[in-house]
Amino acid sequence: MLLNELSDGAEIDQVLLVREAERRQRRDGGDYLRLQLGDRTGVLACMVWEELAEVEELACAGSPVRVRGRYTVHPRFGPQINLRGLEPAEPGTFSIDDLLDGPVRAVEQMEREIRELIATIQEPHLGLLLERVFGEDSELWQCYREAPAAKYYHQAYRHGLLEHTLSVAQAVSAAANFFPGIDRDVAVTGALLHDIGKTVAYNDDPLAIDLTDAGRLQGEIPLGYYTVRREIEEIPDFDPALAQAVLHIILSHHGSLEHGSPVVPATREAVLVHMIDNLGGRLGSFDRLERQLPAGESWSSFDRALSGSAYFGQRHAA
Repeated sequence: MLLNELSDGAEIDQVLLVREAERRQRRDGGDYLRLQLGDRTGVLACMVWEELAEVEELACAGSPVRVRGRYTVHPRFGPQINLRGLEPAEPGTFSIDDLLDGPVRAVEQMEREIRELIATIQEPHLGLLLERVFGEDSELWQCYREAPAAKYYHQAYRHGLLEHTLSVAQAVSAAANFFPGIDRDVAVTGALLHDIGKTVAYNDDPLAIDLTDAGRLQGEIPLGYYTVRREIEEIPDFDPALAQAVLHIILSHHGSLEHGSPVVPATREAVLVHMIDNLGGRLGSFDRLERQLPAGESWSSFDRALSGSAYFGQRHAA
């Protein structure tokens, strides 16, 4: 059974993917191990109190493991697994597709749509910049196509960056028509490039998504800024005003200093991209929570990305 099909008290004997394994300290001074075990529908916490060294060796991030235990819904801590046994997953006893989440739409369809959107850009310098990044022979494109959009909260899976960025750029393109003063070409270009730093900030292992050393030490926004700036510098006579406008969108797209942007949005285009990006991330969290929701439930547990719980009652009424 998939995790979102389990009910309170259900017995578990199946292969799950270790998303995280973290040793923590107990109140009495000893250690315990907190595992995050998941499949394509969600993730559950699992505490290990004994034989920690043996479990750590077996249950490293990215490893499929056979889990035996009971699914319970704790009144305070939410759904979790009461573990009885853990062992290596035997080849042939599971499908990796059941363990990995992914985009709803086909990757080939999203590729077509992103190229159709790029073809609408009229400004020649911006068109050249996007061709350098998204051209089929571009090394950047190969990384962009595979990268996740996040580690946890939204589109945290292979091709997630493509899915997230396409939805943001399409929404920015549509919204630009309804607000006077918006330079649509600049706004759409900024939307397509705003998260490009994630191609460097995250690793390329879909089984165990994590930040790279560069991602931890520099952050995805500076990495994105320098990536796009290098590409701009390779284009002869690139308009400095256009470069400044696009780079400002990248630097400000988190919206505030406390959320990691070195500057706040100061142009119409930057405000539009930030708002749509924030909307896309939050709605992506709803998608994640709905996939994880146990059968028959209407409310998710508390979610940090939303600062609250999500309600899905309307899906039962339909």
